[in-house]
Amino acid sequence: MEEKKFDIKTVIGYALIFGLIIFWFYKNQPTPEELEAQEKAKQEQVEAEKKAKEDKQTLVTPPEDYAPAANLDSLGLIQLKNKLGILAYSETLATGKNETVVETDVFKLTFNHRGGYLSEVKLKQFVDYDSVPIYIIKDNNAVFNLDFGTTDSRIINTKERYFQPTVSKNGENTIVSMKFKVTENKFLEYRYELKPDDYMIDFSVKSQGLNDVINSSQTINLDWKLKGYRHAKSISYENRYTDVHYEYEGGKTDYTGARDGEEVLEDVTWIGYKQHFFSSVLLTDNAFKTATITTENLVEDEEIDTVYTKMFASKIPLELKGGEINESMDWYIGPNDFNILNAYDRNLDEIVPFGWGIFGWINRYVFMPLFGFLGGFMPYGIAIVVMTILVKILLSFVQYKQFLSQAKMKILKPELDAIREKHKDNKMKAQQETMALQTKAGASPLAGCLPALIQLPVFYALFQFFPSAFDLRQKSFLWAEDLSSYDTIAELPFHIPFYGSHVSLFPILASIAIFFYMRLTTGQNMQSQPQQEGMPDMAKMMKYMMYFSPIMMLFFFNNYASGLSLYYFISNLISIGIILVIKNYILDEDKIHAQIQENKKKPKKQNKFQTKMKQMMEQAEQQKQLQQKKKK
Repeated sequence: MEEKKFDIKTVIGYALIFGLIIFWFYKNQPTPEELEAQEKAKQEQVEAEKKAKEDKQTLVTPPEDYAPAANLDSLGLIQLKNKLGILAYSETLATGKNETVVETDVFKLTFNHRGGYLSEVKLKQFVDYDSVPIYIIKDNNAVFNLDFGTTDSRIINTKERYFQPTVSKNGENTIVSMKFKVTENKFLEYRYELKPDDYMIDFSVKSQGLNDVINSSQTINLDWKLKGYRHAKSISYENRYTDVHYEYEGGKTDYTGARDGEEVLEDVTWIGYKQHFFSSVLLTDNAFKTATITTENLVEDEEIDTVYTKMFASKIPLELKGGEINESMDWYIGPNDFNILNAYDRNLDEIVPFGWGIFGWINRYVFMPLFGFLGGFMPYGIAIVVMTILVKILLSFVQYKQFLSQAKMKILKPELDAIREKHKDNKMKAQQETMALQTKAGASPLAGCLPALIQLPVFYALFQFFPSAFDLRQKSFLWAEDLSSYDTIAELPFHIPFYGSHVSLFPILASIAIFFYMRLTTGQNMQSQPQQEGMPDMAKMMKYMMYFSPIMMLFFFNNYASGLSLYYFISNLISIGIILVIKNYILDEDKIHAQIQENKKKPKKQNKFQTKMKQMMEQAEQQKQLQQKKKK
């Protein structure tokens, strides 16, 4: 047998092969990043197996109409702990749609199963300026969310959770129950009760069996947000009347106005998001201790066809009762019709901005009933004309008193000018004799101002009334398609600042009527004013006002409701007619002059105010004389 010999070449060959293998493993070993990725993949696999195991232990079967669970990873599992361990709600078996639709005489409501809130509210009896149905809620413009902590240190946002819907009947009423279930007997419920032909929804938020799940040491917040849709032709006009109204402290009401801002309220019983002619109001049986409301204007450029007007938001801390959530509320979603709102006897009629104090009183108890009566048997445009005529006839005695006072001052003007010329170096003396002459003659500049002041409450009340009258909405008259919006006789190819890109005829007619009315009244005032230093400048200013006021009216009202411009046009036409009748057929300047002379002969007893004024003027004159003597 041949003896094997030690072969150095073989050894070297094996050594080289072994070295190459070592070098290959060294070059191809995983990087730290790759090692971390492998470890993460293993961990995810373990968690997936654990999750699958938990899904088999699901305690509640999802409703049949839930969405497929393809988005399970993005939604996650609803997991809460209690004394018995993990309670899980899985979406893996869910199939079908994600919404429930219910209709009444006035609503078409869509409830989204995710969040349990209304995802769409259509008011069936109304359309907007472009004949599109009125939607208060649509395309995710609203949020209703409860956020609360759990005993296992989780934060639950109900807007992200799925609710199980149930629709039932209670007589003629429809009940929609949306339950976010932990088990069959443990859940959070939104309950909506809808009545036929009623815009008020009975609404409640209640929990059952969650006292050992909800962390009572953390605040439970109700977040309610809404982006108001544009419904009117003029978004700037609509935005002017879009704001938040609320009731607090036992029946007091207030509103934010059109400004942006944030307010902290106390003892709030209702909060209303008002969008000029429509509102969404959340009412509570037991006042919220605090609420933070914010408003934000979403109209950056009024020339652009904007979709939204304002963003409203409310944050309301809720209190637990026995460890559970139990809030009984109501929800009004509907028109700002004074009669509808007033019928609920919840102070909701305060949403209609009739004005404060005497202005609101005049609108509520005079103009509202009168306009409702007239509109019951005649077109609303004719009703505006008739109401304007009645108001002007009622106030005609005021204009008569005003014009009579101006006529007396005009007759006395030569004598008053003579007094001022006589005492041109002693203004105090001239003023004393002027007052004495006016008192004897029974004429006073104040007598012409007081009637004008009497008309101001009526003027302002009607200014508030017409933009707030829901009955005028989409009612046509002559060329105006909608008396609650501006009328258009021409569209401009460009935008004029403060005016717009359209031409409205009613403001033009109202401006012309104001010009002629001011020409009559300003001319009478200028003739009745005595000549004095600075009078030429005063006369120029009054002339400027005669032209400036109609121009201001033209620009200011071009985007306002045509019903308001119609009122001012008719009102000024009637005023012109009354003045011409008084001037040409009622007042006789010769008779007035004769009466003044008779009054001057009679001893005139001064009232307390006149006596006091005379004493003050005499004292001032004496002090002036003493100062002049000291200087000498």
